[in-house]
Amino acid sequence: MEIRRTDLSEPEVIALIELHGHEMDEGSPAGTCHFLDLSGLKVPEVEVYAAWHGAKLLSIGALKHHDGFGELKSMRAHPDARGKGAGKAMLVHLIDRARELNFSAVKLETGSGPIFEAAVGLYKSFGFEPCEAFGGYHPGDFNKLYSLTL
Repeated sequence: MEIRRTDLSEPEVIALIELHGHEMDEGSPAGTCHFLDLSGLKVPEVEVYAAWHGAKLLSIGALKHHDGFGELKSMRAHPDARGKGAGKAMLVHLIDRARELNFSAVKLETGSGPIFEAAVGLYKSFGFEPCEAFGGYHPGDFNKLYSLTL
């Protein structure tokens, strides 16, 4: 597996981002979905990475730069790669990148319910803990916020 920064031009990456957005919209109550589309990912403060096995896309993930911390965005394994470690490898990569940038923490916002359970389990297995509001997000019945101190 090779994880490398993407410029978001690869059709496979675009398709996975679109699938991710569709699933997040479908699985979230109105007004609670905060995924970034392509234009939201193509900004200077966001680094987007893709994990590949040869020409096969395994997962994507992004690190949004905030003042002193990084935020995980667009974490998504390809449907064919679920349960095979691609998401975990991307999470390790993004945490390592946050350390390189001397961030004090990595934070994330996610949802509740069946489609979010695997991701939340992965985050918790790395030590992410519930946290207070950040970056315009507020915890609620559906939206959950987590942080990992580095």
